[in-house]
Amino acid sequence: MIELDVIGSTNTFLKDYRPFRPIDVTLVTAEFQTAGRGQAGNSWESRHGENLLFSLALSALQVPATEMFVISEAIALAIREAIIPPLAQLEETLDLSRTRGEWEGTPSVTVKWPNDIYVGDSKIAGILIENDLQGSTITRSIIGCGVNINQQRFLFPTLSPTGSDDEKPAPTPISLRQLLGQNTERRFVLDAIMEHFMRHYDALQRGDFCEIHAAYRAALYRGIGLHPFRDADGSFNAAIEGVEPTGHLLLRDTTGRQRRYAFKEVAFLEMKREK
Repeated sequence: MIELDVIGSTNTFLKDYRPFRPIDVTLVTAEFQTAGRGQAGNSWESRHGENLLFSLALSALQVPATEMFVISEAIALAIREAIIPPLAQLEETLDLSRTRGEWEGTPSVTVKWPNDIYVGDSKIAGILIENDLQGSTITRSIIGCGVNINQQRFLFPTLSPTGSDDEKPAPTPISLRQLLGQNTERRFVLDAIMEHFMRHYDALQRGDFCEIHAAYRAALYRGIGLHPFRDADGSFNAAIEGVEPTGHLLLRDTTGRQRRYAFKEVAFLEMKREK
């Protein structure tokens, strides 16, 4: 484990980092990133010392390129599994007006394809993964993670709207502090994430991907029923049918047609709310 104060990006740091001896897993944390990145070049907002910013370098992988998405599934599940216990205590005390999610009982913690972690309809964590290939095998992976822990205000609450008022992406950020009403010790959350991740990492090392795939599918945001989406041809309703080992999302629309998408080829639309 390497602990840093201010760094451009923990992922960039690990790209250039070479330990004196072989290490399977290297963990780097930072109090602040001056060039924190999200998926597809998006920035990641986080105030100094308030959230979890960390990257993992996995240097002993032998994952077929055709199964690369299992790495993303493993870290997404680990973060979700670490966040569920503190939120489970809110069943009777949570002020539901703090988020736009509509929960019954324990807040729903899900994985929004491909690997954002959501509480209700609000984003609490994001992941950026960069893989090294040798032939048809992934031999090294750098996983960057941002988890909103103690930040109370965010400068960028949502993406710029596109489409009509009822067709906006819904990436509104939220933190454990906003949900719990008190600060959380970040190290406890990190320890829980690493405990869960190392369990999944052992499965990765054994090539046992089926259990990870199944758990990821069961944890998907809007994983049950018909929901609104938009692609290059316009809006439509569909149900999530599955996610391929390559990470492609499979949808089944109301006409029965199966649709297959890579990241950024389809968008989740905000659900219409009854007035």
